[in-house]
Amino acid sequence: MTERSEIAHEQVRIDTLYARLDQLRVETHTSLSTVRKSKVGGHHQNRSERDAFATMYEDALIRYQSAEEGLCFGRIDSAAGDTTYIGRIGFSDADRAQMLMDWRAPASEPFYRATAAEPAGLVRRRHIATRARKVTGVEDDVLDIDGLDEDERSRLQGEGALMAALGARRTGRMGDIVATIQGEQDRIIRRDLAGTLVVQGGPGTGKTAVALHRAAYLLYRHRDRIAKSGVLLVGPSPVFLRYIERVLPSLGETGAVLLTPGQLMPGVDTSLRDGQKTAAVKGDLRMVDVVRAMVRSYQRVPGEDQRLGVGPYAITLHPADVRAARDRARRTGDAHNAARTVFVQTLLRTLADLLAQAQGLDSAGERLPEFLDDLRASRDVRVAVNLCWLPLAPEGVLDALLSKPHRLAAAAQGVLTEDEVQMLLRPKASPVTVEDVPLLDEIAEMIGTEGTGQDRGEDPEQEYAQAVVEMTGTGAMVSASHLAHRYAGADPAVALADRAASDREWAFGHLVADEAQELSPMQLRLLFRRVPSKSATLVGDLAQASAADSTRTWHSILDPHVGDRFGLEELTVSYRTPRSIMGPANALLADRFPSLTLPESVRDGDSEPRRHRFDSVSSLVAHLPRAVEEEAHAVEGGRVAVIVPEGLMELVEHTIASDRSETALAGVVRNDAGFGPTAIDHRVAVLTPYDVKGLEFDAVIVVEPALIAPVHEAGADQRPSDEGIGALYVALTRSTSRLMILAANSSVLDDYFADANIRAGQSPTQPE
Repeated sequence: MTERSEIAHEQVRIDTLYARLDQLRVETHTSLSTVRKSKVGGHHQNRSERDAFATMYEDALIRYQSAEEGLCFGRIDSAAGDTTYIGRIGFSDADRAQMLMDWRAPASEPFYRATAAEPAGLVRRRHIATRARKVTGVEDDVLDIDGLDEDERSRLQGEGALMAALGARRTGRMGDIVATIQGEQDRIIRRDLAGTLVVQGGPGTGKTAVALHRAAYLLYRHRDRIAKSGVLLVGPSPVFLRYIERVLPSLGETGAVLLTPGQLMPGVDTSLRDGQKTAAVKGDLRMVDVVRAMVRSYQRVPGEDQRLGVGPYAITLHPADVRAARDRARRTGDAHNAARTVFVQTLLRTLADLLAQAQGLDSAGERLPEFLDDLRASRDVRVAVNLCWLPLAPEGVLDALLSKPHRLAAAAQGVLTEDEVQMLLRPKASPVTVEDVPLLDEIAEMIGTEGTGQDRGEDPEQEYAQAVVEMTGTGAMVSASHLAHRYAGADPAVALADRAASDREWAFGHLVADEAQELSPMQLRLLFRRVPSKSATLVGDLAQASAADSTRTWHSILDPHVGDRFGLEELTVSYRTPRSIMGPANALLADRFPSLTLPESVRDGDSEPRRHRFDSVSSLVAHLPRAVEEEAHAVEGGRVAVIVPEGLMELVEHTIASDRSETALAGVVRNDAGFGPTAIDHRVAVLTPYDVKGLEFDAVIVVEPALIAPVHEAGADQRPSDEGIGALYVALTRSTSRLMILAANSSVLDDYFADANIRAGQSPTQPE
């Protein structure tokens, strides 16, 4: 049969599936409306049941709506004559007969794993391409030719379903690879939930897609174990999260919390980053000892006796009494704020006896409650007690640590070098950075839940005490033992993601972290605290680390957190980046770090990379709008990324935003260029090398690579700095089709990419 007749044959089935999907939507919406309108009695259980049903219907509607595009993408024909259609979600007809099999179900595994050598009982696998609700093509993989009769052989269609998918235009949002998951990827996706799994893969190997599909698969297969706790999915930047945000709902799952490293502390949302050297110090596990010393410094014993006024009486607070109360509180092993309760109770009991003696009694005895009330009413007592053991909030402690040289020097003594201490110092009340978040979390862990505040006081003569004592309602946290009680009566309609993201002590069922090579030891410590089971999938590429280090291994990264109890899988085939681009980029990295394993491309590519030289940075930037127009024209309908060093971003933004040049092209620069987290909503996205981690585009323009990986000149030897080579490698490997490099200064790329030597203002298509 012709392809047209096969498309028509599958169209009938697709129409039937969409009709059932529409029916399910109507039924679910009706059920949801009925539940919302229903009146229940005042009994708590009745309200909970109503809310649970409402949440169930709401989640179902989300799944049905998200499955609209690409509802069914394939089918498998078994040797026994059975045909199964595979889709984003699964559902049955009104008589409970299976119409569409969920891609995560065990019955769907052969669609991804079957090969001609091991057909798994299949004779054919068919990929069905659709756009909206229309079938646009079919591709057949023959797994057992002997199992097909003459008529079936005549109906076989096409080849290269995966290659067709790889050649599709980028949409600005990550799609998914459900329809074209390869065997090695599918095996990783379906690995057991327990333990930590590392997926190492170079550019274009599909590791991000594997991470997202694994999250969806685990939520589906282990719903009873992790549905109530959810999956924590961590991506490197807000741009990346925007890029992938639609993937999990399209795969039928809503039980994942998507956060960046700058959002892992409730109430904090930052994308500001420290310089690389400062970030390295903050990310070092030695900071645990620095933080601990800082917290303990708020548990102080005065150097001399203090006279305290309590009404008409005066009593003396002795250092020995404070030390005894402090030692008793520390012996509890509780966090700072919880142990403070023991400290205060112990010290007030001692002071009550002193107050009784001042009134001619031997001890407080039965009048203890009365004396305690008098002590709490005394400002002198409140100030003295608080200055001995301050109630703390994480933000105040961190600010004092990093802005007060004497506090930082004391806390870091014997732990950090003097140079490292200087790197950490900053002005008071500086904004929180991404690298601060693990420190805030560590402080929060050490200080614990804040007390009732009844014993707080203030001391106008002590600036640091004033700031902390006056804080109210900050850092409110609850211990893990109280979690179940807290949410026993919670409204199920409140999304799990919202509850989990707002609770620092929420325990997730599984962690998925993309670009994991960028995570510092302190960030990993935070993440594994969020997932006490150590059930995690970490995907990344050591070669793409911002500070490439050929001696760094996944074992050295994970040893402090999980020891050697992790599995390692490697993806070695680049499906996205063509060989014409990957080859020179790999050669660049291999010369610098020969021990790194680099991926091989499966495609040759239709366009060779081009490198154009300019007389100056200003002439380069002035020419940039025209270069963008040409690339947008070359990938008509596709997406273009302009990757710019941080130091040039302001100039480039101004140039592109104010461009008024007349060209014969589409005017994309003027009309559809974007910057920052929302850049990927536009056909032209202007981003930094860090922002493009994990992303892909049809065409890429890399601006001034010498500022991404500065060259350190040593005589005739010019070598890029370690801190930039990984970022440059990332920038060079984001394209699925075309790569242009614009340079004004010499760089390490001179030996790897052809140089067109164009002068300022000249078109790249007309080199001298």
